[in-house]
Amino acid sequence: MGEPVSATQAAQVAQYQLGDAVLVRGEGIRSWDDTGREYLDCVSGTFNLLLGHNHPEVMAAVRAQTEELTFASSSFRTGPTDRVMRDLVEMSPANLTRVNLRSSGGSTANEGAIKIAQHHTGRRDVIVPFRGHVGQTIAATAFNGSARMREPFPVHGAGAVHVPDAYCFRCFYRQTPDTCGMLCVERIEDFITYASSGRVACVLIEPISGMGGNIVPPAGYFEALRALCDEHGIVLIFDEIQTAFGRTGEMFAADYFGVRPHMMTVAKGLTGSGLPLAAILTEERMAGWDRSLHGFTHGGHTLAAAAAVKTLEIIRRPGFLENVRAVGAILVERLTALRAEHPVLGDIRGPGLMLGVELVRPDGAKAPQAAAAFQRALHARGVLTRVSEHGLGNVIELRPPLILTPPEAHVIADRFGDALEFLRRDSPRWDAAP
Repeated sequence: MGEPVSATQAAQVAQYQLGDAVLVRGEGIRSWDDTGREYLDCVSGTFNLLLGHNHPEVMAAVRAQTEELTFASSSFRTGPTDRVMRDLVEMSPANLTRVNLRSSGGSTANEGAIKIAQHHTGRRDVIVPFRGHVGQTIAATAFNGSARMREPFPVHGAGAVHVPDAYCFRCFYRQTPDTCGMLCVERIEDFITYASSGRVACVLIEPISGMGGNIVPPAGYFEALRALCDEHGIVLIFDEIQTAFGRTGEMFAADYFGVRPHMMTVAKGLTGSGLPLAAILTEERMAGWDRSLHGFTHGGHTLAAAAAVKTLEIIRRPGFLENVRAVGAILVERLTALRAEHPVLGDIRGPGLMLGVELVRPDGAKAPQAAAAFQRALHARGVLTRVSEHGLGNVIELRPPLILTPPEAHVIADRFGDALEFLRRDSPRWDAAP
C-alpha cells in the first residue's frame, strides 16, 4: 500500500475539495475512519450501497467471478450480463421488455434514455421538473432543473423545458392537493405550447426527487402525467437511479405509484455494494437500437454484473421489502413525533427508506442554514446524512441501506433527537433567518 498520504498532501494534488475523514472500513450500515470512529451511514455511500458496506454474499460473488473472467468487450456476451438483463425484465413493469446495459452510471444511462426517445420519436425536447437532477455530464447538465448546475458552463445543449414539480409542501401554484385539480400536470400543456420547440420527445422525471428535496408527488399525479404523455406521443421516462430495487418499499417507484412508464433508468443500488453498473429499460417498440449509438468502455462490466445478479436475488427474497417498509415506518413515526418539540422540522416525507426531513424557519420559509447546522450535529453524533441541492438546500436526505434493522432505526431516531436538543440548547437562533 505504501506510505499513507497526509491530508495536506492529498489537498495539494486533488483538483477538487476533499472531505475531512478518511474511511478505511465498512460493514453493514456502519463505516469507520482511520481514527477508529464509527459512523451510521444513513445515505448508503452515495445512495448506492443498497445492501450496505461489503455485503458478504455480494463480495463472495465478485471474488468468485474474478477467478473466471473480470472483463469482456461488449462484442461478447457473458453469463452475468445475460442474467442481469433477464432478471431486470422479470422484475420490472410488464411493458418494459428490453434492456440496454451499456452504461456504468446514472448520468450516461439518462443520456442514453434521452437519445433513445429522440431517435424513436424524431423529436428534440426534454421536459424535466424544476428540481430534477439528470446527471453530471455536459449534456445531462443542460437538462438539470437547477440553474446552479448549469450556470458555470457557457454552452448548453438545446431542448430543455423545465416545469414546476409536484411539490405539495411548497406548491408553485399556491394550491393544496384537495383543490389544485392537478395543475402541475395540466399546465404542462402550456409549457409544451409556448415554451418548447413544439417537438417534445420525452418527459424525464425522478418519481421521488433525489437531490431536489425528496419531493413525493400526490396520488393521481403520475396517472395524469402518463395520460398527458400518451395524448401527445411523448415518451415518459422514470429516472429510478435512486428509487429502484426496494428503496420505496416496493421493487420500483413505478410499482409504488402504480404507473408504468415507457422507459426506466436504473443504476446506483443495482450492484448492492458500490460497483458501477447502469441500465436502460424500454418497451418493445424501442428495440432494434444500433449498439454503436450508446456504449461505454465499462458499461456492462462483468464484475459489476456478477454483483448485480446476487443483489437482485437478495432483494427478491421473502420478507426483504416488508422489512424496508417496517423500518421506514419506524423512522417516520419517530421523526414525526419530534416535530411537537421541534417545529423546525417542517415536513417528514417519503415511503420506505427514501426519506426527506424538510427544515423551516418560524415563518415557514426554507431554512438551509438550519439544515447545514443539523447535518453537522448529526455528523458529530456519528450519523452520516446529506443536505438536498448538493448541500445548499433545506432537506436532510435520509436513505440508509435497506438491510437496516428496527433497533438500528431507533438508534438513528434517538440521535436525531439528541442533535435537535443540542442545537436548541446551544444555538437558540439556529433556525432563524440569516
